[in-house]
Amino acid sequence: MKKFADVKTNLPGEKAKALLDKRKRFVPKGVSNGVPTFADTAEGALVKDVDGNTFIDFAGAIGTINVGHSHPKVTKALKEQVDRFIHTGFNVMMYEGYIKLAEKLAKLAPGDHDKQVLFLNSGAEAVENAVKIARKYTKRQAIVSFKRGYHGRTLMTMTMTSKVKPYKYEFGPFAPEIYKAPYPYYYRRPEGFSEADYDEQVLQEFKDFLVGDVAPETIAAVIMEPVQGEGGFIVPSKKFVQGIYELCKQHGILFVSDEIQTGFTRTGRYFAIEHFDVVPDLITVSKSMGAGVPISGVIGRSEIMDKSEPGELGGTYSGSPLGCSAALAVLDVIEEENLNQRAEKIGERVLNKFNELAEKYDCIGEARGLGAMCAIEMVTDKNSKEPNKALTNAIIQEASNRGLLLLSAGMYGNVIRVLMPIVITDEQLEEGLDILEESIKAAVSKQSEASLV
Repeated sequence: MKKFADVKTNLPGEKAKALLDKRKRFVPKGVSNGVPTFADTAEGALVKDVDGNTFIDFAGAIGTINVGHSHPKVTKALKEQVDRFIHTGFNVMMYEGYIKLAEKLAKLAPGDHDKQVLFLNSGAEAVENAVKIARKYTKRQAIVSFKRGYHGRTLMTMTMTSKVKPYKYEFGPFAPEIYKAPYPYYYRRPEGFSEADYDEQVLQEFKDFLVGDVAPETIAAVIMEPVQGEGGFIVPSKKFVQGIYELCKQHGILFVSDEIQTGFTRTGRYFAIEHFDVVPDLITVSKSMGAGVPISGVIGRSEIMDKSEPGELGGTYSGSPLGCSAALAVLDVIEEENLNQRAEKIGERVLNKFNELAEKYDCIGEARGLGAMCAIEMVTDKNSKEPNKALTNAIIQEASNRGLLLLSAGMYGNVIRVLMPIVITDEQLEEGLDILEESIKAAVSKQSEASLV
């Protein structure tokens, strides 16, 4: 069987070392990086570095490459757009791509109500603008996000984000009128609680939160990731999501679904919220929407979106022609290649493998996921459930040395998440899963040896 991963040098290789020296001189260390090398070419689910090493990509540029690296349809669309014009500024002279993309997303988004779409540059910008739109429409100020949620690194969005290090530490003071509500974590629920009992408890805590922390009539919006991304790929129950949604409706609060990591076929749907039979008032999108080209957006009910006056929304590069062209091509690829169905198939295979590994290794506390958004939580042992960040990092390093790109996540940094391109072949997927198992075995063995010294 053909091998796809091929690491010929130590990491970093000689060319990467030279670039790392320059990186240290000219780029601040606050900009993090994973594997210590530099990309040269990338196609589909494979990335080749400057020293000729080839990696199977289970990271997907943190979930931005669902249709794969350099998909021919996307690169063709970009080249054609560059030949016509690169940028005019939609707020100076409009272009058709923006309108075509808005129309497509309005039709794809859940709900049969009229919708409008605003385009921006990044996921954080999409969230910022969802907040602006919600406040403008409701004439309320408070915004509720959830514990372990992640929404970005701007002042507003890092305030909404839970994890202090590295996202918030010493960057305060933070934006006012931001509140964090409880969100279920089924793996760590109180002993003796069923999932249903636990849902009831967390929903009751949310009701108490509306009494003790912030009055509902002051809340403009509740923003929820349908599956928490950076928080550890935590999948809520339908009961919980619908319970929060109903409380929002009861109090005139807008419900915002943050689909920046979960959207565009990652969970087997265009939008992960479709799994929960809930129709959001606003949806934020980015990442895989542009296949690596910066673009983001807010999709929402027309009466909400249209409340702002001209000039109150948008920006110089918002919804750039290149981003719109890439996103239109992405939507074509998803439909033509049946990527929603493919994501379900990948997710089933990955979760089966993760459950097998959890049976083998006491250090894997839980395997979980929705569609192709899957993760394993690493612990010291299954009884204590103590988070094992050191082992998580060791596994990721072992994997990169073997030619597999992985990411960590979770409040404690002890979750291994996978965001491989949905266009990955079966052979590449199996090889990547084999490398992951080899990496777990090697990291566990080394950790055991170290404990004996």
